[in-house]
Parts: sequence; structure tokens; C-alpha cells
Amino acid sequence: MASLFAAICVLQAVIAITCGGLMVFYLKEISVFGYGPETARKLEGSTPHDKLLIQTSYSFAGLLLFAIGFFLLMVSFIKDRDFQAFFAKGCVLLFAAMALWRIYFERRLEDLARDWPKQVVGDLVLGLSWVLFLVHSWKEKYD
Repeated sequence: MASLFAAICVLQAVIAITCGGLMVFYLKEISVFGYGPETARKLEGSTPHDKLLIQTSYSFAGLLLFAIGFFLLMVSFIKDRDFQAFFAKGCVLLFAAMALWRIYFERRLEDLARDWPKQVVGDLVLGLSWVLFLVHSWKEKYD
């Protein structure tokens, strides 16, 4: 069970570190790739002050993702089963909250309206990986 926990942590850490690094260093390219050139231009802002504020915000968000990735790498080495179950339950709640946020708020933004379903599916898949871990750990515990 510990190896499954470590594999899920490392996989999600790689995703978070990669996305965070790309957000910090290649924001324009990633925005064009993710949203298309027209929407990416709209999301940049219209005044120099807006552009700087938005770029700073995305850089901090990328830095936060980068830090979360390293945190997941550190957590992947913990062998305590109770902590692993507690951590997995917290991750399920976190991904469910992110999906609900996208459903209730991001879909209302007309520039991002076509992207929120893909992001909700991604949140649910990442949360499902932790649910599968919990089911596997309960199976081992009660067999």
C-alpha cells in the first residue's frame, strides 16, 4: 500500500511542479496553448498595470504549485498508514472543492466558459486516484 501512496504522490508532484514551473517561466506560451490566442490576449489585461498585476498573480500561483509539488514529494516518503489515509481523504476533499469552484464560479466567466468542463474532469480524475487508494487500503485493512 505504501508504494501505491508513493506512486500517486510522485505522479501528482510531477504534474504540480511541471505546471508551476511553466506558469512562472512560460506564462504567455501556456496561456496561448491552453486557451487559444484570442482568449489568452484577453486574459493578459488591457493596461500595463493590469498586465503586471495579472503576471505577478500567475507567477505566485505557479510558485505555489511548485511548492505543493515538493510538499507532495516529501509526503510520499511517509510510511504511516493512518497518516496516508488521512492525507488521501484531505486530497479527495480538496479536489472536490476545486471541481465545485469551477462549476459554480469559473463557468460564469465568459472567456473561460469553454474550458471549465475539461478542468473539472481533471480535478475529478486526480481526486479519483486518491479514492482508489482509499478503497485499496480499506480492502487490505479488512481482508
